[in-house]
Amino acid sequence: MQPYPPLGTLYAASVLRSRGFSVAVFDTMLQDPVAFPEFLRRHHPKLVVIYEDDFNFLSKMCLTRMRDVGWSMTDAARSFGATVIVHGSDASDHTEEYLTQGVNYVLLGEAELTLAELCQALLQSGEANSVAGLVSLDIFRNLGPRSLRVPKPTPWHTLPAPARDLIDLEPYRQAWKKGHGYFSLNLVASRGCPYRCNWCAKPISGDKFHVRPPDAVADEIVHLKNTYGAEHLWFGDDIFALDRRWTMQFACEIKKRNCLLPFKVQARADLMGPETVDALKRAGCVEVWMGVESGSQKVLDAMDKGLLVEEVVTATARLRAAGIRVCYFLQFGYPGEAWTEIQQTVSLVRMTRPDDIGVSVSYPLPDTRFYAKVQAELGRKRNWIDSDDLCVMFKAAYTNEFYRAVRNALHAEVDSWHTIPSSEGECDRVDELWREVAELEPLTRNADPTTFWLDNSEPLIARRSQYVPLQHLSHAVRDR
Repeated sequence: MQPYPPLGTLYAASVLRSRGFSVAVFDTMLQDPVAFPEFLRRHHPKLVVIYEDDFNFLSKMCLTRMRDVGWSMTDAARSFGATVIVHGSDASDHTEEYLTQGVNYVLLGEAELTLAELCQALLQSGEANSVAGLVSLDIFRNLGPRSLRVPKPTPWHTLPAPARDLIDLEPYRQAWKKGHGYFSLNLVASRGCPYRCNWCAKPISGDKFHVRPPDAVADEIVHLKNTYGAEHLWFGDDIFALDRRWTMQFACEIKKRNCLLPFKVQARADLMGPETVDALKRAGCVEVWMGVESGSQKVLDAMDKGLLVEEVVTATARLRAAGIRVCYFLQFGYPGEAWTEIQQTVSLVRMTRPDDIGVSVSYPLPDTRFYAKVQAELGRKRNWIDSDDLCVMFKAAYTNEFYRAVRNALHAEVDSWHTIPSSEGECDRVDELWREVAELEPLTRNADPTTFWLDNSEPLIARRSQYVPLQHLSHAVRDR
């Protein structure tokens, strides 16, 4: 129970409202979609926009459960005679399917301004095919998917504030207070990510990165604190603290306004230099989630991650010394990862002891180099059903059963470090889960799994002089 308002949707709503449109928001985060027809009866909209929250990383997973919900809402809207407009990662990846399902227009790229232009054209003339950044079924069939015109990036810092007043925040407050004892709200300081990990899908912003002025972000924090009573914040940025100087200025702006609130962010380990960590601490940061992915340098290099295992160790120690919780996103099953590489990841976690982890398996999404590599191996299932699916859809080293067992064991072990066991049985449970992993390992191996590939002739570990040889890290793990 950590619900956050659909920030991307509320940005789009605020743009429409600033252009003079009458806007109502059906909040699918907490409202059951079965109530959507009643919402339509109450508002009688001419246009229905199913606008995915681009700032929620779960949205980018393109889950079939969410696709089915979107299509059912499309059917409901069409039955009321409304024109249906859709925006989101999954609709961008599967444009034709959405259009043949009854959607009138799919919006491409960063779409707030495209949406406003489209709505204005539809309500004034009923004709919108000249608007750049959208696809109708006619456009798709006449021009084909490679001829679609993606709009220029939205000048994001000029957009009005997200229209939080269009939804009821009280259920969010109650959920947070009941579950955690405080009320958390979300905001964003930046949009996009310039890094090029070859498994990361970016159908909305691509490699573009925009950052808001630090004083504007600080002003929004004041607003969230004074207007809505926020006691904690979650920055939904793909990557926070990319610019050290921006982060230092942000800390200064927070101090000027005396608006210190605890917050958590997503960032990279190689960005966590001393000045950045100090600035994060001064600004109120209490938790950093880092995309660690693997404890194997070979796997990181194959991912084009541009990260050293040593940098994870250093960043973890630096954040912990500042009193900031350290959390890892981990990914198992990447092509070429075998038992040795999995053990290296487990060893890294045991050595650095993060406060929390999130475990996933490699998930090929369209328009990534990873997807292109394994596309021929994919069957009919090309998307997860929900975020807990953890289904490997290509020839990984092991079967789904094994990766789920690793996930369960590693989660249980990390949890055991930070909780007081209520019984001796809880301690034995971790050992039992790892025994299950050991038993499954020889039984769940796949024959002829997909292996690593590298475009660069020399891996990252040979290109960065500050690297400490991996064997030194391995000795440290064994000694511990």
